[in-house]
Amino acid sequence: MFNPLRALALTPLLAALLLPTAHAAVSKITRTGRYLYDSSGNRFYIKGVAYQDQGVVVASADNPFGEPTSFTDPLAQGSACQRDLPFLQQLGVNTIRVYSVNSSLNHDDCMSLFSGAGIYAIVDLALPLNGSIDRTSPSWSTNLLAQYTQTIDAFSKYDNVLAFNVGNEVVVQNSTSVSPYVKAAARDIRAYLNSKGSSALVGYAAINGESEWRGDLANYLTCDPSGANSDSSAIDLYGLNDYEWCGNSSFQASYAATTNAFSNYNVVAYFSEFGCLTTGPRPWTEVGALFGSQMNTVWSGGVAFSYFPAQSAQGQFGMVTISSDGSTVSTGDDFNNLKTEYGSVSFINSPSQSSAGTSSYPACPAESDVFAASTTLPPTPDLAACTCLEQHLSCQFTPSTSNYTAIVGELLDFGCSSLGQIGGSCDDIGGNGTSGVYGRISDCDPTVKLSFVMSEYYEANNRQQAACSFNGNGTVNPNAPSSVSAANAVASSCVANPSAVFTPSSVPTSAGGSSGSGSSGGKTNGSSAAFGDSSALFSLTLMTIVSLLGGIWALA
Repeated sequence: MFNPLRALALTPLLAALLLPTAHAAVSKITRTGRYLYDSSGNRFYIKGVAYQDQGVVVASADNPFGEPTSFTDPLAQGSACQRDLPFLQQLGVNTIRVYSVNSSLNHDDCMSLFSGAGIYAIVDLALPLNGSIDRTSPSWSTNLLAQYTQTIDAFSKYDNVLAFNVGNEVVVQNSTSVSPYVKAAARDIRAYLNSKGSSALVGYAAINGESEWRGDLANYLTCDPSGANSDSSAIDLYGLNDYEWCGNSSFQASYAATTNAFSNYNVVAYFSEFGCLTTGPRPWTEVGALFGSQMNTVWSGGVAFSYFPAQSAQGQFGMVTISSDGSTVSTGDDFNNLKTEYGSVSFINSPSQSSAGTSSYPACPAESDVFAASTTLPPTPDLAACTCLEQHLSCQFTPSTSNYTAIVGELLDFGCSSLGQIGGSCDDIGGNGTSGVYGRISDCDPTVKLSFVMSEYYEANNRQQAACSFNGNGTVNPNAPSSVSAANAVASSCVANPSAVFTPSSVPTSAGGSSGSGSSGGKTNGSSAAFGDSSALFSLTLMTIVSLLGGIWALA
C-alpha cells in the first residue's frame, strides 16, 4: 500500500500559471520501420502514463486489475484535465493512454489543453461490456465497427492523437482463436484511417502471456496472410502490458528475455502498461532500463500504470488520489518516484530516420496447438447488407423492454436451442477463428442476428404467429416476402457477397455502437460479453458451435 499521501492542492492562480498560454501544434509523429519519429526526424519515445479512473470492475483470472463494467470518459472532463495537467507536466509525460471514450461527448477542452502541453493521446476504441471484441464468443460486427469509426470521427480533428488501439488483452491463454477478429478490426480501421487521410497509428495492447504463444500473436498481428508483403491488415504499434520488473531489479533479471524475444520485430513495440503488481510504493527503477541503450533498439518507451488509483489482486496502486469534490490532487510516493525517474530520462536519438529502414510483412505463423488462429479473417462488417436483410425478415426483434441488451442473449439461446431441436442451425450467424469459417451474417449487429434466428424458427413452424412471439419480443413483419422461396431470394440478394473486404465508410450514430455513457471505468479488455450479462456469453458461444443438419432458411 502507499505511504501517507502528501496533498499538493493548487490554487487557481498557480494552476493557471502552469498551463500553456497559447496552443501550438504538436509535432506530427510517424512510423518509419520499427521506430517513431517527429517532424524534425528525431526519434520519438512514448514516455507515458495511463490516464483513466478504474471504476467498478469484475474479477478476471487473466487480468489482476479486473475488468470494468462502465466508465467515465476522462477526455470529456475539461475541468479535471485542467486540474491534472500540472501534475502530468511534473511527471514529464509526453503521452497518456485512455481506455474508453464516449464519441458523443465533446473533447475539445482536454485535447486542446494536452496538445498545447505537447502531450499525445493513445485512445483505445473499445468500451466495457457490449463495446469490445468478446474473447469468449468473438464477432467483428457492424455495431463494433460503427462504434470504432464514430470514435475516430470524434477525434480526427485533434493533432495529438498518436494511435487508436483496436483491443486490449483480447487474446489470452486458451483464446488465441479470437486473433483473426482482432486482425480484421486492425485491417478495417487501418483502411478507414487511410480513407480519412489520418496519420494516427493502429495499435493493440497485449497481455504478457506465455512465451509459447506470445510471440506468435505479435507476429500474427503484423503478418500478411496473402504473402504479398502488404501492411493492409497489420498494426503499426504493438503494446505489451508488462509487469515483470519489481523493486530495484535489473535488466537481466526482468526484461532481458522479453527484449530478446522482440529483437527482430518488424513494427513499433512499446510497453503499453508497466509497473509492478506487488504492494508499493514502486521505485520505478525500470525506467532507466526501458529508455536506455539495452532496450532502446527494441522498444519505444512505455506507459506507466496508473495515474489514478487502481485495485488489483495484490493491492491498490496509483500515483494520485482526488478529493471527494474533485478539486484537489494528492500525490503519493509512486508519483514522486516516477517523477524522479522520468526526469532522468534522455532520449537516445538513434537510429536516424534515414537509416531506420522499412518494415517487411512476412507470412503469418502456422496454426498450432498453442496458437490456433486462422489466416482467413472475418469479412468487413456490411451495414447496408445487414440493414437490407433485417428489413425483409419475416419475424423481427421488437423488445418489450428498453433495457433490451439484457435479454438478447437469453433469446438467442432459446432460438438456437429451439432450432437445433428441429434440425436447424445457427451456423449463419456464428464463426470460427480457428477454421476461418464465418457465417454469412456473422458480421451483423446481434439484434439483427436475433431477428434472423427468430425468423428461421417462425418459418420452420409454418409461420404460426405464436412462433414469432419469443415471450412478446418478436413481431411478424407485414412487409416480408410472402413465401419461403421469395424470402430466400431477397435474403441472398441483400447478402450477395458475405466474404467481402472493403473500406468502411462513416455511419450515423444511430447505426450501431454503444454510447458508452457509463459512470465509472478503467481498463477495457476482451472478455466482456457482446451484451451485458452472463447468458449472452453462453448463448453467443452456442452460436459458434451449433452445427446440425443445415439451415431452414439458409440464404440459399
